[in-house]
Amino acid sequence: MNNIQTSTAADSLIDKLQWRYATKGMDATKVVPADKLERILEAARLAPTSSGLQPYEIIVVTNKAVREQIKPIAWNQAQIVDGSHLLVFAAWDNYTVERINMMFDLTNEVRGFKNEGWENYRNMLLGSYPQRDAEVNFQHAARQAYIGLSAALIAAAYEGVDSTPMEGFDVNALDKILNLRERGLRSVAILPIGYRKEENDWLVKLKKVRRAREDFITEVN
Repeated sequence: MNNIQTSTAADSLIDKLQWRYATKGMDATKVVPADKLERILEAARLAPTSSGLQPYEIIVVTNKAVREQIKPIAWNQAQIVDGSHLLVFAAWDNYTVERINMMFDLTNEVRGFKNEGWENYRNMLLGSYPQRDAEVNFQHAARQAYIGLSAALIAAAYEGVDSTPMEGFDVNALDKILNLRERGLRSVAILPIGYRKEENDWLVKLKKVRRAREDFITEVN
């Protein structure tokens, strides 16, 4: 029975991923319910990151005036304002001693004990990450943010919520609009979520195109 349930759940997820696409037209009158939004955000929060540092944050933008400011610096993509919410994934601008210690201290607090091996690992990171170039550290943190973005995309599909991942925006302008640099953050990607408006979307009826499995996956046995 458990095997059947697992298979059904897997089929359901794959069906949802077949259903999702980069939505081009969203219905500005439809709002993603709060419980669905929270599950999408929680999926991103629970996503894995290198060394468990979680070196990014998500800014949820619902303010229409702010989104109207963002639209022109994002190639005037309508989803920015027509979507229900705009999620901004912003990575740490650098790995600092304070940030690394914050996450290791949090781990010790949550788990209720200190582990010698874990403390040795902390010291190893402290002896390497803060000494690296800030841009190297930002690029590493940005790659972690993309893991969270992927988790949010999949969770949105599972919830029946449309989304459009975007890199096409002026990062410096967005950072200024949201005051990200003052918080030690730099924008990496944005994700409007909402519900498709089929009559405004040229892509909705087209077949999903992906390379065949044999051209995409190599098995080394």
